[in-house]
Amino acid sequence: MTDIVTLTLNPAVDLSFAVDRLVPTRKLRCGDVRRDPGGGGINVARVVRRLGMECTALYLAGGRTGRTLSELLRAERVDIDCVPIAQETRENFAVRETSTGQEYRFVAPGPEVSPIEAQACFDRLMSLDPCPRFLVASGSLPPGIPVDFYARIARAARAKGTRVILDTSGDALAAALDEGVYAVKPSIDELRELTGKPLETQAEWTEQAQRLVARGNARVVLVTLGAKGASMATESGVDHVEGVPVPVVSAVGAGDSFVAAFVWAIDQALPLKEALRYGVAAGTSAVLRAGTVLAQPNEIERYYQASAAADALQTTQTG
Repeated sequence: MTDIVTLTLNPAVDLSFAVDRLVPTRKLRCGDVRRDPGGGGINVARVVRRLGMECTALYLAGGRTGRTLSELLRAERVDIDCVPIAQETRENFAVRETSTGQEYRFVAPGPEVSPIEAQACFDRLMSLDPCPRFLVASGSLPPGIPVDFYARIARAARAKGTRVILDTSGDALAAALDEGVYAVKPSIDELRELTGKPLETQAEWTEQAQRLVARGNARVVLVTLGAKGASMATESGVDHVEGVPVPVVSAVGAGDSFVAAFVWAIDQALPLKEALRYGVAAGTSAVLRAGTVLAQPNEIERYYQASAAADALQTTQTG
C-alpha cells in the first residue's frame, strides 16, 4: 500500500467544451471537447501521481460512466481501488464562453448510495494493510451517504495512526471537524459558511482558522483565497503565501491541485510553510487551462520558485 490514499465518494466524469456564446434554444457548435476523470480525491491522486509519488485512489463508481472513469484513471497510471455501486456515476459539465472568457459549471448531485455500499466503502478503507500515512478525504457526499461519514472515517483513521486531510464543505465539514483531523482545506467561502461570519480581512479569516486549531478541530488549517493565495494556521502561528498573478482560464480543480501538492510536500518532509507554497503554486498552474486538466509539475516548480523569490525580495526590502 502506498503512503498516500485518496477517498472520493462522489466522483464524476468531467466533460468540458467551449462555445462562442451561450444562446438559449439555438443549436450551439462546441469545440475544445475534453473528458477527464473528476471528483476531489481523484483529482488529488492524479496530481500526486504526476509529481512522481505513488498514490491510490479509492472511490465509489457504477454503470457505464463508472467504467469510463476507471479507464481514464488507468490511462493516467493512477493506482485505483474501485468500490462498485449499483447506480450510475455522475457526469459534470463545464462550458467556456470564448467571447467573454466566462465559465459555466453544471454539477450533478450524484447517484444514490445504499447503506450496504457505504459500509463496503468504509470497510475497504479500514482494511488497507499497511495503513497509509495520509488519507485525503475530498469532495461532496452523494445522496445516501450519512453526513457524519467523514467524521467516522476521521475517528477510525486516527486510531490507526493515519493523518486525515479533509477537503469538503457544509454539514459534512462541520461534523468531521467536531471529530478532529490532521489538516483541513476550506476555501474562504467554505470558511464563511462554516463560521457564519463575513471574513472580509486577513485578520478575520486567520483568527477563525486559529480558533479551529485551538479547539483541536485540526492541527493545520489551510484557507485558499483564489488569486490572493492561501493562509495557514497551526499551533506555531499563521503563515500566508501570496498568489502568483496569471490569466485565469478555469478554476476547476485548483483546490484539488493545491491539496495534492501540499500532501506531496509534507510526505517529502518539507516544512509546512514550503508545503503551503507548493500548494499555492499548484493551484496557480491549475487555473491556466480549461477543463479538469489540473496542475502540471514543471509549472508547479516554476511558480514555487517565483513565490519564494518574491518573499525573499520582500524580506530584503523590509529588513
